[in-house]
Amino acid sequence: MKVLSVQVGRPRDVEWRGEVVNTGIFKEPVHGPVIVRWLDLDADEQADLTVHGGRDKAVYVYPSEHYPLWRKELPELEFPFGAFGENLTVDGLLENDVRIGDRLRIGTAEFVVSQPRMPCYKLAVRFNRTDMLKRLLRSGRTGFYLRVHKEGILTAGDEITWIRTGGEAMTITETVNQIWRRQ
Repeated sequence: MKVLSVQVGRPRDVEWRGEVVNTGIFKEPVHGPVIVRWLDLDADEQADLTVHGGRDKAVYVYPSEHYPLWRKELPELEFPFGAFGENLTVDGLLENDVRIGDRLRIGTAEFVVSQPRMPCYKLAVRFNRTDMLKRLLRSGRTGFYLRVHKEGILTAGDEITWIRTGGEAMTITETVNQIWRRQ
């Protein structure tokens, strides 16, 4: 398991359906070390802190294994790493293997898996497709958030080490399925 790419970004205004929307979903790759802080990665910001960011959503992780599936399903769209607004594009760390409460080390930082990503309309803005939220949820390929347990430094290429598992806690996939059934 390792980090393939690290992305950060600052909020910007984009036009969506005739209105201006401020969003931090557009992320760019970082080359070199990145400082991990309690609430985010250095040089990363969220536009709406009522639903994004904060202690339990400090770092968004998305598995690289999902990208070929998206490219096949939607060949007209481009899917560079970071397309889903993730901070870390990872290899070998999938939603059905990750449990709420799992503790991970990446670089010198330590994290706790806190929750799945439940997308908002800004995912539709990012891809200019109103169906992207439902597509993401139906697919189960949501990614997940990390809470920072110990500040540190990470970089693309770093190995991901399991420090402790969440025990009997639900996996990210099980959690998303529970939420999706309620809607």
